[in-house]
Amino acid sequence: MLKKKIKHVDIRTIFGLTMLLFFFVWGCSRGTDTPLKIGDVAPDFLVEGLDGRPFQLSGYAGNPVVIRFFVTDCKFCKADTSTFNQYYQEHKEDGLKILYLTTTVDQAQVKKFVEDLAIPFPVSIDFGRKVSDLYNVHIVPQALVLDQDHRIKAAILGGVTSEELDEVLGHYWQKNEH
Repeated sequence: MLKKKIKHVDIRTIFGLTMLLFFFVWGCSRGTDTPLKIGDVAPDFLVEGLDGRPFQLSGYAGNPVVIRFFVTDCKFCKADTSTFNQYYQEHKEDGLKILYLTTTVDQAQVKKFVEDLAIPFPVSIDFGRKVSDLYNVHIVPQALVLDQDHRIKAAILGGVTSEELDEVLGHYWQKNEH
């Protein structure tokens, strides 16, 4: 009789603990598992650039923004940085903003990356992956292209070409020429 009671308690205890763990994990992850979609308004965030200046998305209302998620040891991230540099030079007077955002936390390594590639726009370290998690970004390189209302127009994985950027933002530059 005692043996049956112990087995019965063990099964209920295990079941109860399993359910408790399930609800704890489910409750903690619910808010971050909702992916952003094309057309969604990008959530606001504030980061500090390597130069010490703040970059707050809402501070650039009315401007298209490209957020480039990268890491310093990624060959694709290095390879297409010249594309972003050139595209920025061509369209910064039209209001284009670009932010390079890395989860690499070694500031010296990030500064070397910026210097070696002559990046002319803000670069920030995403400490604690706060922005990456906010945007549900788990794959790098990735570029999120936001229109002037900060609606997500495109999410481009891997290397990026100026043609891809023009495909998403070209109408904005044509509109500003008239």
